[in-house]
Amino acid sequence: MFKYGIDTLTVNKVLAIAKGTLKATICEEAVTQIENCRAKVEKMASSNKAVYGINTGFGPLCDVQITPEETNKLQENLLITHAVGVGNPIDKELSKIMMICKVHALSRGYSGVRLELIERILYFIENDLLPVVPEQGSVGASGDLAPLSHLFLPLLGEGDFWVGDSMQHAKAVLIQHNLEPMALQAKEGLGLINGTQFILAHAIVGLKKMEYLLDLADVCGAMSIEGYQGSSQPFRDELHKIRPFKGCIEVAERMTMLLYSSQNVNSHENCERVQDPYSMRCIPQVHGASRNAYYHVLELAEIEMNSVTDNPIVLSDTEAISGGNFHGQPLAMALDYASIASAELGNISDRRCYLLIEGKFGLPRLLTTGGGLNSGFMIPQYTTAALVTENKSLCFPPSADSIPTSLGQEDHVSMGSISGRKFNQILGNLEKILAIELMYGAQALEFRRPNTFSDIIEDNHRIIREIVPKLESDRLLKDDIQNMVHLVKTQAFNLK
Repeated sequence: MFKYGIDTLTVNKVLAIAKGTLKATICEEAVTQIENCRAKVEKMASSNKAVYGINTGFGPLCDVQITPEETNKLQENLLITHAVGVGNPIDKELSKIMMICKVHALSRGYSGVRLELIERILYFIENDLLPVVPEQGSVGASGDLAPLSHLFLPLLGEGDFWVGDSMQHAKAVLIQHNLEPMALQAKEGLGLINGTQFILAHAIVGLKKMEYLLDLADVCGAMSIEGYQGSSQPFRDELHKIRPFKGCIEVAERMTMLLYSSQNVNSHENCERVQDPYSMRCIPQVHGASRNAYYHVLELAEIEMNSVTDNPIVLSDTEAISGGNFHGQPLAMALDYASIASAELGNISDRRCYLLIEGKFGLPRLLTTGGGLNSGFMIPQYTTAALVTENKSLCFPPSADSIPTSLGQEDHVSMGSISGRKFNQILGNLEKILAIELMYGAQALEFRRPNTFSDIIEDNHRIIREIVPKLESDRLLKDDIQNMVHLVKTQAFNLK
């Protein structure tokens, strides 16, 4: 049982709550935190002292004090006016993750919203009432204002829910669940839409995918080395102990494991080749650098998912600090780093594909014995080259950009929502690149028989051959590539 506002979230816990495999609740300790903070807000809302976001306007209107009678309408107007997102809807999973992260943050007891508001969001989570949220419109600095506004419009009976694969107006769905639209009170609109949950949700989904693809990239590299009959010497621990980056050491250990007891590796121990190209020899350094980035971004994301990122932060019944915890820069810069790290895994993978079709060291050119009549594996490398270049173009860091908003009050913004979306686009392209390298590697292994390989490489070769047969002569490869991508997306490979 996970306790919102009390326990510590991790990427795996968020995803488990979203899938329903981990039960999450608001315990008595969290209830006390929430209600104590709410009492402070109500006292400030009824006072004559101007407190930003509680009895004042927002953004450039922060100097306009609002009467108690106007406060509730102001909070509802906040959601309605900020729901200006455009573009395709985000995945339903992302909407659910956003709500989970928001409930955890609100339950910490610094936001001042009512318990019944949090319980309504929890009802949405537990009953798969997933709001429709457009993917574009956040600049990631007063938090993810537009997407969070769309996420919580259904609390008011506005906006849309997903019903299967179609959209249905929120009011109709609430009626089906015997729920009345809620009327927001002081501080609640601001508490809902200030925060980094859109950026964070993209980080969570991307990091989980990246974790798998890091391991899969090592498998791809090992299979290509086997096909190329490259050396395992660059993976010796003596080499990596004297440059002890965590990720590099881990990759070197994995490469040693993936090539362990390979008859094929042993068969060319005494060959005359001195060294392999970088894309084989430097796998620990390149894959390891990407792994180092993963660990850093994971650490930052898990700090963020256990933080309070709205504004103002309520400290007492007379003090609410208007700060900048909603600013997405800590995640935006890190996600741009993760994007580069993921793109590099694809870059080096494409280079290994190219090496396998050059026709060196006993491999036929284009991995086909019928070259001339047959093009073999010439053309799929065009696809990896195109995907690699697309990823390079996606690596421009949105966090390096800023366009002032809110009449200059919000004069530096993170653009972290774009960083998060691009990170996941790059990972989607990486899945395709690695799928093609695995197809190349499997074909190259055929030309090293009767040599055998490590158990894990043999197992993955079998997985590939169950859906993609050896290429004997030219055939339509489109379906083969799609089948390989499906294996990658469904995480069908043996990695350890």
